[in-house]
Amino acid sequence: MNRPCHAGQRQRRLPVAGILGASAALAAGLFGAVVTAVARRVVIPVPTRPLDARVLSAAPRQRTITLAATPDTLLPGRYGLWVPGSERYHRLGPVLERTTQTVTRELIEDDEVSRIVPGPASFSGWYFRHPAELGLEFADVMIETELGDAPAWRFPAPEPSADAPWAILVHGRGVQRPEVLRAVPVLHAAGYECLVVSYRNDGEAPASADGRYGLGATEWRDVDAALAYAAEHGAPRVVLMGWSMGGAIVLQTAQRSIHDSIVDGVILDSPVVDWRSVLRFQAKASRIPPLVRDTAMWLIGSRAGRLLTGLRHPIDLDRLDRVAHAGELHHPVLILHSDDDGFVPSDASHALAEARPDLVTLVTFSVARHTKLWNFAPERWSDAISEWLARLNETARSAT
Repeated sequence: MNRPCHAGQRQRRLPVAGILGASAALAAGLFGAVVTAVARRVVIPVPTRPLDARVLSAAPRQRTITLAATPDTLLPGRYGLWVPGSERYHRLGPVLERTTQTVTRELIEDDEVSRIVPGPASFSGWYFRHPAELGLEFADVMIETELGDAPAWRFPAPEPSADAPWAILVHGRGVQRPEVLRAVPVLHAAGYECLVVSYRNDGEAPASADGRYGLGATEWRDVDAALAYAAEHGAPRVVLMGWSMGGAIVLQTAQRSIHDSIVDGVILDSPVVDWRSVLRFQAKASRIPPLVRDTAMWLIGSRAGRLLTGLRHPIDLDRLDRVAHAGELHHPVLILHSDDDGFVPSDASHALAEARPDLVTLVTFSVARHTKLWNFAPERWSDAISEWLARLNETARSAT
């Protein structure tokens, strides 16, 4: 026989059910907020440089600076440092002294050492900040893109002629054109006319309507416009070169451009070849749970997620995976990548080289970290490019 439920028992059960329901709703809301934040962090440009270094002291007379030791600040070679409050970009020379916690480096041609104060700073692979520092002739030009005129620097070939090949240089995520100036001398010495370009949402070129990165899925159109500019100015052959996300951009350009017939080859420095592998790596480094990571990637690629990410169009991460589409590759590619990159893992670069040994040449480094290969080993980096270009140009001459 069923016993009637007393009113007191019902009252006790109803609050418990309400609490459980509210807790579930709160948990779902928090999860959604975290996922949205992760997804937005991937696609929203950040206007400030990461403060990933710390200045401990500077010695004006000795022209030295002491930093907290990190994997980057301990690197051999030449680098740059942005210090808040200082008007200059400070060039760093070799390591002079190191301990377990500090590193002292030379300051190169720096007259503003006295303005450097202890505190946070941004360590950079940039070495040249302005094209005039290269000592080469150059001109400021504008590339007509679908969003408006985008600024570029044009360096004439050492021996200008109708036969001189061109190189279009594309910087990575969160930086601007000076990042790629390191490559101009080696390309110029090989006889190339160089075009250093900007692209949407990089703080120099016109912004897109949504103000979001497309991770290469939209930016390639601006590089395609640079290809059109090169073609209009008589470029017979063009090499595309990209750093980090710029690598993803030039890979899309080489695949999708209507001007791909003049693309002679592709050079990639620390490139994003597959975004999923990069996002998984960075999520693990940031201790983001796999469920949050995978849901954020789904959000980026979903039409339903556009209201949360702010993307005008979802990003097709499958299409950006060049390993999965290795069969579509039809240009020679040189990849330069450090196996301890620390930001963009080299796994996809290795996978692409293994999938297309007929077209892809992979030169690996160690210790050099992300986009700092030139800084760490400039001769080896430059020699790898020079030798690859020599083979590329020999092939082009044989074909004519």
